[in-house]
Amino acid sequence: MNYRHGYHAGNFADVVKHIALVAILQHLKKKDAAFTVLDSHAGRGRYDLTGEQAGKTGEARAGIARLNGLSGPMPEALATYLSLARQSHAYPGSPLIAAQLLRSQDRLIAIEKHPEEFAVLKDVLMPFRGATVENADGYARAVKLLPPPSRRGLVLMDPPFESPDEFSALAKALREGLRKFATGIFLAWYPIKSQAEADGFTGEVLAGGITKALVVDTRITAPEGKLGRSGLLVITPPSGFAATMQDAARVIATRLGTAVTVQWITGSE
Repeated sequence: MNYRHGYHAGNFADVVKHIALVAILQHLKKKDAAFTVLDSHAGRGRYDLTGEQAGKTGEARAGIARLNGLSGPMPEALATYLSLARQSHAYPGSPLIAAQLLRSQDRLIAIEKHPEEFAVLKDVLMPFRGATVENADGYARAVKLLPPPSRRGLVLMDPPFESPDEFSALAKALREGLRKFATGIFLAWYPIKSQAEADGFTGEVLAGGITKALVVDTRITAPEGKLGRSGLLVITPPSGFAATMQDAARVIATRLGTAVTVQWITGSE
């Protein structure tokens, strides 16, 4: 996959991932206590859907663009996500979505390794007092920062998958992170090109002794050579998260042409 997320911003996988992100943040905000969001591979934070990169792939046209005009009863997480995503032609990445949903007591640490992406991200998040941007290796830095002072929060890991050992690196970082922050919520995105590869990844993570985790599996009919399936591994998902994702999936399925399944792989609600 191409590292620059601008080629893929707003596609079907982003839609489902960002609904999940909003759902988790809304759950954390139910308590007054502060929380921290750690985004290990933050990207640039905002993506021009009319620009060269998005135009080259057209993936947003089969993603967020198909949700234009969607209205009627829907889960709060989906409604909030759409209100953020529709603000302009620039699509918000995970760090910008998180920054806009933080309260004054909450914190976001957005980590980006690529210098050019980091420079843009720094400008995008500058208006948000609770956001900090770091130019570093996402895996190592995120694990080092755990547990956060708030002892509540979300760790989002959404790597580029341009390295052949990315699954192993992600699994290792998740296991190490969970050892340091066992009460945290972890959300990890990954492409699914092989069921055996996906099962191997989740099995490697579960071998660390996790007792509560689910997978959100999203499929579309994609052209040859294009990504048509992706997963979200959610460790220690909040109460009601599975139902929220299932409800949101029913609303967006027809427009996106997606099949979304939510399956517990260890533990249950």
